Amino acid sequence: MSDTSFTGRLRRFADSDLFYSFRRSKTTIIAAAALVLLFVTAVFAPQIAPHNPFDIAGLNLLDSELPPSWMEGGNPAYWLGTDTQARDVVSSIFYGLRISLFVGFASVLLAAVLGVFLGLVGGFVGGFVDAVIMRVADVLLSFPAILVALLINGVMRGILPANQHEGAAIVVLVLAIGLTNWVQFARTVRGSTLVERQREYVQAARTIGVGRVRIMLTHILPNVLGPVLVIATINLGMAVLTEATLSFLGVGMPPTQPSLGTLIRVGNEYLFSGIWWVVIFPSATLAVLVLAVNLIGDWLRDALNPKLR
Repeated sequence: MSDTSFTGRLRRFADSDLFYSFRRSKTTIIAAAALVLLFVTAVFAPQIAPHNPFDIAGLNLLDSELPPSWMEGGNPAYWLGTDTQARDVVSSIFYGLRISLFVGFASVLLAAVLGVFLGLVGGFVGGFVDAVIMRVADVLLSFPAILVALLINGVMRGILPANQHEGAAIVVLVLAIGLTNWVQFARTVRGSTLVERQREYVQAARTIGVGRVRIMLTHILPNVLGPVLVIATINLGMAVLTEATLSFLGVGMPPTQPSLGTLIRVGNEYLFSGIWWVVIFPSATLAVLVLAVNLIGDWLRDALNPKLR
């Protein structure tokens, strides 16, 4: 009898091909360590940030535009310097990373749920329903994703009153990015569903009278989640980049709730005035985050592909 306890499951995972592949890839281990560090930093930003960049009472304008602590004129209390409003760059990155990761995870979750649902329905039901879903997907694929996100973002902001734009900025971004990226999930799940619905176990379930919804959720869905996990991992990096791009263009997070993209946009205005650290360090953090996610996504794609084992 197999051990179903947490310890038993952990032991089986340690002996699995997936973990063996992970241990053999030094690049993936480094990427995973970097991603875990960034994730922990974002989650516990209020506890570990040296300063609260949003506490106006705690800001001293005399400390504005300080260079990093190792440069002449730097202050050891501000490791990476301060911006024009005397906000600590390290603390701003911690809080900005928190917002960027939340938007990324939430938008990918929305895209995955919507895409998996539409892909399952289209692939299993077929006919007119499948044709409508795929034609909508084809239309979305004919436009650059950032333009579709800008369109959805603009429509949502047009619907909401002006005094609610800042408060609803995160929700608008999640909807704009999530409703743009569901197509990849839907097309992948649809293709897998078209194959799985012809399998013997699905035919047997139909024969004994199992309903369509139960077949899709309990029989087909577990067998198509592998590619979905890979797409979700890779799309996380793309979602974070899309959020940063929208914020950089001024239609994303406001300066009162800065994400990494907002920090880069604000810092870019002072790049050529000598205050380079305000834009360089948030940009480097964003690059490390997206690179780590993409490296893990590439490894996961190869590790879950039986042809490459």
